[in-house]
Amino acid sequence: MRHFKKHFYRYRKEIATAPLFKFIETATEIIIPMLIANMIDIGVANHDEKYVLTYGAIVVGLNVLGIIVAIICQKLAAKAATGISAGIRYDMYVHINSFSHNELDKFSTASINNRITHDVDRVRIAIGMFIRMVMRTPFLLIGSIVMAMIIDLKLSLIFLVVAPLVIGVVFLIMKLTVPLYDRSQKDLDRVGNVTRENLEGSRVVRAFNKQDVENKRFMEETRKLKKSSLRVASVSSLLNPATSIIINLAIVVILWYGGIEVNVGGLKTGQIIAFINYLTQISAALVSVANVIIAFIKAFNCGKRINEILDTKPTIVTPQIVSAGRNADGILTDNVVEFNNVTFTYKGAEKPAFAGLNLKVKRGQTIGIIGGTGSGKSSVMYMVPRFYDATEGVVLVDGLDVKNYELTDLRSRIGIVPQRSVLFSGTLRENMQWHKANASDEEIMKALDVAQATDFVKELEGGLDFRVQAGGKNFSGGQRQRLAIARALVGDPEILIMDDSSSALDYVTDLNLRKAIKDNTRDLTVFIVSQRINTIRNADSIVVLDKGRIVGIGDHKTLVKECKVYNEIFLSQSK
Repeated sequence: MRHFKKHFYRYRKEIATAPLFKFIETATEIIIPMLIANMIDIGVANHDEKYVLTYGAIVVGLNVLGIIVAIICQKLAAKAATGISAGIRYDMYVHINSFSHNELDKFSTASINNRITHDVDRVRIAIGMFIRMVMRTPFLLIGSIVMAMIIDLKLSLIFLVVAPLVIGVVFLIMKLTVPLYDRSQKDLDRVGNVTRENLEGSRVVRAFNKQDVENKRFMEETRKLKKSSLRVASVSSLLNPATSIIINLAIVVILWYGGIEVNVGGLKTGQIIAFINYLTQISAALVSVANVIIAFIKAFNCGKRINEILDTKPTIVTPQIVSAGRNADGILTDNVVEFNNVTFTYKGAEKPAFAGLNLKVKRGQTIGIIGGTGSGKSSVMYMVPRFYDATEGVVLVDGLDVKNYELTDLRSRIGIVPQRSVLFSGTLRENMQWHKANASDEEIMKALDVAQATDFVKELEGGLDFRVQAGGKNFSGGQRQRLAIARALVGDPEILIMDDSSSALDYVTDLNLRKAIKDNTRDLTVFIVSQRINTIRNADSIVVLDKGRIVGIGDHKTLVKECKVYNEIFLSQSK
């Protein structure tokens, strides 16, 4: 709850005011049965039409008043519940965006989506119910019992039997429901994971004719969700029938005992009707309490899942004391990036992704990084912008430990082109301005020209105003890669990291791209991670990784002669 306090405080007026209107509505509900009893016992019994009409008008007026205040209460409760849930959802989104890759690896995408949508919505429902019921339920219970005792003290003793039975049923169902609902939530996460994998890999599924296999896998997870959901529903559905049986038995007792009292003149017919109305109100209040409790149980489970996100502290944050300059003297160093005995191990992994890495990269150099699958190429590059922190050793940028930089300052110096080129919905111009928000069209066009994307961009309807679909689905793979490269170049970064980002380009375009980067960028340090020899063979220096260790550093000719791993890659691609 500590994460939610500020949102509750923001809507304190609505939270405080709404129950007061509900109190007025409840008061009308308590008064009306007694008025109806008087209409029957006095007006109808004495054939007093004026009395009946007068009290009838009062009853109608109270009903109208109850409806008006109920609407106001509902509106205030909805405003508060919706506002609080929106604030919680926003906090979650902001907090998730502060996660490093370590934290993102901990939660699946489907689980995060369910928590930020379904779980927050469950909390919203519980908050709304609480605001509406916090005043109504206890007042209705107490008021109805008091009015019933006024009518007949002996007959009201039946409530001493009814209330514990109803409360016992409520708590029994609650106890059975909690673990079942928790399991249902986990099953929902698994269904979300399967759905996401299938949608993202739809082309692969179709290419291998695996639709039936995936359908069966989805149906299996859905069957588990259905089974757990049915268990929750079947147990919770017993609440209303069980309480209704208890209340109906109590009504039978009241009618039996009340009939005897009416015959001997101890009670009147209207009083019996009022007594039954109050009993019905009490049962409704107890059922409302049960529904609120069940809603809170669900919200409590969802709240735990929300808090699990909000309680997860990012392992990579801006230090309290950040560097004021590039280094202690504010002077540019020759080595723009240095790895000093760096080792990195993914959380939960048995072996390090790479170990004992030592590398110095001078300003303006182009460095190629190559190696077999799983050799640690991308992991090395993740150290520079602090997507991960080194397990051992130090990574320096401009002579400073990357841990001493403000994250936004560090990453503003780096242009990154990831393996998977992702574009976002919006205009092409908006996508190009991610690295520099106020980049001019001239700067964007220059970056597009370097990225070999000018030709097809000019053919787009609207040019830079062309609407990009989510994920850039209205572009080919090669076009997305070139646009991603252009986006990284906008704003003139000092370091450019291209993580296997030209795999979809033909050799001529790849060659022209590398030449354009070299000719049009001054003092730009470029890291090119690739599986293709041709992409990195003209780099100033090539780093060869094998099983997480550097096995060769040098230019292409030197490595072909002296590095066995590089020579094997070269020969395999040459042939």
